[in-house]
Amino acid sequence: MADAELPIFQLLGEQVLTAIVAGFYRRVPTDPILGPMYPPADMAGAEQRLRSFLIYRFGGPPDYLRDRGHPRLRMRHAPFAVDQAARDRWMQLMLAAIDEQPAAAPHRAYLERFLGDIATFLMNR
Repeated sequence: MADAELPIFQLLGEQVLTAIVAGFYRRVPTDPILGPMYPPADMAGAEQRLRSFLIYRFGGPPDYLRDRGHPRLRMRHAPFAVDQAARDRWMQLMLAAIDEQPAAAPHRAYLERFLGDIATFLMNR
């Protein structure tokens, strides 16, 4: 059962997923590793795109597909140097944001595995 997909959108809801993404992006601007990777003028756009992607990917409305098409995550992240340090920091900030929200231990563990797999997949250095 550990590898089965959980209906995270149904279990946590849009409000919690939105709060997780907001918590992550609250940490990014001052982070010495991730901050420089995010153009300050597009911080709100980056937050909206991640929120929309996660809501779609976790079983919510497919607004991301309508607005952006196929995720093409590796292509979209190719301009950024995503090395082990960036991957690990992204996870650190994301898990800190998740820990601020009311997610049961199995749901948090699922999010950590899922997001960790994606973060590793996006490494390009």
